[in-house]
Amino acid sequence: MYTAENGKIWLATGGERVYLEPSMANRHGLIAGATGTGKTVTLKVIAESFSEMGVPTFIADVKGDVSGMCLPGSENKHIRRSIDTMGITDFSYTGFPVRFFDVYARLGHPVRTTVSEMGPELLSRLLGLNEIQSGVLRIVFRIADEQGLLLLDLKDLRSLLQFAADNANEYKLRYGNISPASVGAIQRALLTLEDEGGDVFFGEPALEIADWFDWDADGRGVMNILECAELFLHPLLYSTFLLWMLTELYEILPEAGDVEKPKIAFFFDEAHLLFKDAPRALLEKVEQVVRLIRSKGVSVWFITQNPMDIPETVLAQIGNRVQHALRAYTPNEQKAIRAAARSFRVNEAFDTEEALQALATGEALVSVLDEKGVPTVVQRAGILPPRSSMNAVEPAVIGTVTANSPLYDKYGVTVDRESAYEILSAAAEEAAAEAEAERAAKEEEKRLAAEEKQRALEEKQKAAERRQLEAEIRAQEREKAKKKTSSASRKKTSSFEKAANSAMSSIGREVGRQLVRGFFGNLKK
Repeated sequence: MYTAENGKIWLATGGERVYLEPSMANRHGLIAGATGTGKTVTLKVIAESFSEMGVPTFIADVKGDVSGMCLPGSENKHIRRSIDTMGITDFSYTGFPVRFFDVYARLGHPVRTTVSEMGPELLSRLLGLNEIQSGVLRIVFRIADEQGLLLLDLKDLRSLLQFAADNANEYKLRYGNISPASVGAIQRALLTLEDEGGDVFFGEPALEIADWFDWDADGRGVMNILECAELFLHPLLYSTFLLWMLTELYEILPEAGDVEKPKIAFFFDEAHLLFKDAPRALLEKVEQVVRLIRSKGVSVWFITQNPMDIPETVLAQIGNRVQHALRAYTPNEQKAIRAAARSFRVNEAFDTEEALQALATGEALVSVLDEKGVPTVVQRAGILPPRSSMNAVEPAVIGTVTANSPLYDKYGVTVDRESAYEILSAAAEEAAAEAEAERAAKEEEKRLAAEEKQRALEEKQKAAERRQLEAEIRAQEREKAKKKTSSASRKKTSSFEKAANSAMSSIGREVGRQLVRGFFGNLKK
């Protein structure tokens, strides 16, 4: 409805109508303004217009109120006043083709990616690692690539971290030091990520960004809405996740050059989180992606409260700006208003800086690129009303839409195929079994050696005993022989010797008797 005959998108009306040039939409856009000034309405109008043109969109729904785009809107006095004031003649309420996604798989298709696909740079940011720890993580990813190990989920990464630590000496000369302290810090960061529910983000089936490119039967581009109310409670996870999606878009799309309309529009709500506390190296990569992705036909829209939340190098890439009211209660806010006012081409009809503080809800200062890529003079205009519902839908409605989606079967069941964890666990078990077998073999070898030693000792002892026994037998035999010899000698004594012995014995007895008589009788001469 908002696409004019000239193919442009009717975005707002002030002193004159403001049209967004589709061929310049890939120069990106900014929707800024304080809370409650109408940023969500602007997002919806642009997204609805893209959908009607056949451009698929991705929208991060932080507050939950974007979900109503699947249902027709309803009449109220504010919309009616806008319709009448802006002279809209063919307005009709309608819902749009929507698919819901949710990292936590509660309000839409589960969104997952693999650790390998996210890569070390984004994962380091997600884990809050310092430079040294990030270096160790890059080494671990290099090892995974060289070994052909898939890192699908966090348990895969844990296993590989342990493997790298256990084999640090092997990799030290090739890649550098893998200190136990750095590995321990990464493991603790992974535990924190799990406590925040980040573990559900990693696994398979991984989201295929190509599934965003779809259309309904009427040729309208599908709106892919990511439910972020819970994810937003973890800002680092939220911003890293959306940045990963943006880089995935950059990777999968071919160069397109100048296009008549974007291939896809990407709406990044609360975009300041993308750049908050990001290291310089990461900011440079973000800036590079934003600068180069437009040549692939992607239109990126940053939604934030203050344009100063976006780095100047990124703001320089943004050609289409919708600036809602800003508040100036503090010196920093006054500085932001002056900076925002200077980013527009001056309109002599009003003071841009004063207008920024006086805009009503639904009003904005709008400047877009014309067909030649030149920024138009800023216009103070009212944003057209959206045609879909402004209210958040019930979870039951989201469940019904999701169940009827052609992606339901594809992403509905978690898959856990063989990856680094299983391979390294099997290798560890095999190594443990080999070590146990080697230990058992050594124990058996020691046992056999001990038995052999004992047998040798026993044989030696037995030999000694035999020698001793033989010696004793020989000694006994010598003794017997000696005794036998002595006995034989006695048997051979002559009769003469016996007679002589007998005579001598008799003489001895006689002498004895004579001596006795002499002593006790009369003494004779």
